[in-house]
Amino acid sequence: MRTFIAIVLLLSSLPALAAVQGKEVTYRAGNTVLKGYLATDSAKKGPRPGILVVHEWWGHNDYARQRARMLAELGYTALAVDMYGNGKQAAHPEDAGKFAGEVAKNAELAKARFLAAMKLLQSQPEVQANKIAAIGYCFGGAVVLEMARLGLPLAGVVSFHGSLGTSHPAKPGVVKAKVLVLNGDADPFTKPEQITAFKQEMQAAGVDYTFISYPGAKHSFTNPQADDYGRRFNLPLAYNAEADRASWAEMQRFFQQIFE
Repeated sequence: MRTFIAIVLLLSSLPALAAVQGKEVTYRAGNTVLKGYLATDSAKKGPRPGILVVHEWWGHNDYARQRARMLAELGYTALAVDMYGNGKQAAHPEDAGKFAGEVAKNAELAKARFLAAMKLLQSQPEVQANKIAAIGYCFGGAVVLEMARLGLPLAGVVSFHGSLGTSHPAKPGVVKAKVLVLNGDADPFTKPEQITAFKQEMQAAGVDYTFISYPGAKHSFTNPQADDYGRRFNLPLAYNAEADRASWAEMQRFFQQIFE
């Protein structure tokens, strides 16, 4: 009996095991139906910061959902968003480029769809509505940087191998978010002159930003499927496990800082 009581007391003193739950959610931006994925740890009590996850140019897929679940395991509530509408996904780079271009060339459309996702995340009872950040991959990295440039009330944004160019450069006093850019040093899609221009833009606008490049890392270095995409479509994509781990750890430190 004493042994049983001791075991019960020991178990009760341990932290609750993570119980990450994910569910599909539907929301709207204007007349467009958007299909996202909300992940949270039901074992964690009380409201916590919320993180928006913006997908690669392939669209809202399992990779974006996986990252949302990983964020939930860290104690956040995460929403993998849908920037294309109706959960649309691309099976070929031509389609991906078309879908991404339709959003990238229309800043108001992108902002409306991002804000719709942000509003949904903020409305969740387990989310601290005033503590919202965003991460994005490739196309999604460009999106979160653009939302920061537009002055959305985000605590911070993290771009993983995202595009740096913009037609709406950051202006002094507008950007509220802290910015973290995690770049592949061997990414042929990000030219040295683009990196220089981005840093100059951030400095001129007085943005609190950090830019990190990982040696030898190519485009899409965080996605284990990058090698397969690269072979199938003859694209310079490659997964880099070391850069993936290092960049995820850098993101965690960034969130700890901005949410203190």
